[in-house]
Amino acid sequence: MHTDTIYIVGAGGHAKVVIDALLLTGVSGDRIRLTDGNAQRAGARVLDWTVTVPAVHDDMRGACFHVAIGHAGVRATLHAQLLALGGRPVTIVHPRATVSVHAALGQGVFVAAHAIVAPSARIGDGVIVNHGAVVDHDCEVGRFSHIAPAASLGGGVRTGEGVLVGAGARLLPLVHAGDHAVIGAGAVVLENVPAAQTYVGVPAVSKSKEKSE
Repeated sequence: MHTDTIYIVGAGGHAKVVIDALLLTGVSGDRIRLTDGNAQRAGARVLDWTVTVPAVHDDMRGACFHVAIGHAGVRATLHAQLLALGGRPVTIVHPRATVSVHAALGQGVFVAAHAIVAPSARIGDGVIVNHGAVVDHDCEVGRFSHIAPAASLGGGVRTGEGVLVGAGARLLPLVHAGDHAVIGAGAVVLENVPAAQTYVGVPAVSKSKEKSE
């Protein structure tokens, strides 16, 4: 990985965090390329890199890549497109993150500074474990989920695919969150969250239930 070109896909704020971590792992800046799907970003500068468009193109065939986009659906779509071109997803772990040797990280995962991934945790492809987030022992985090800054998953928590756990939220041990569930910032989740539902508050309840009351 240290000698190949690495395409960072997505030129927003999250890309800055990803590039910073990548450099700290020892990857030389001249190996990094930055692409984006927004034509208005063409030629813009992000940190020390010039943005090229489109996000995915034939020159990326067989190349190393990391999709640095917060939106789960977009991240999953671009990841799949690049795999179809024979791309090689790169998992990036900030040197100041703590990842157990007994944890398993999928392809294209990002683990930010001060995050913790504990023993027997399993992190699916394309997941973001953001700054200071905690994924405790025996957790399973589904593909393309996002554990936002300072959020924490207690032991044995399971999330489906594309789940967003908002900043500072807490999921108590053994709680399950279904595919595409959203946990609001600062929420404390005591019970299972159905797929595609949004839970907010302390203790967390369904947003639709909150509105009805």
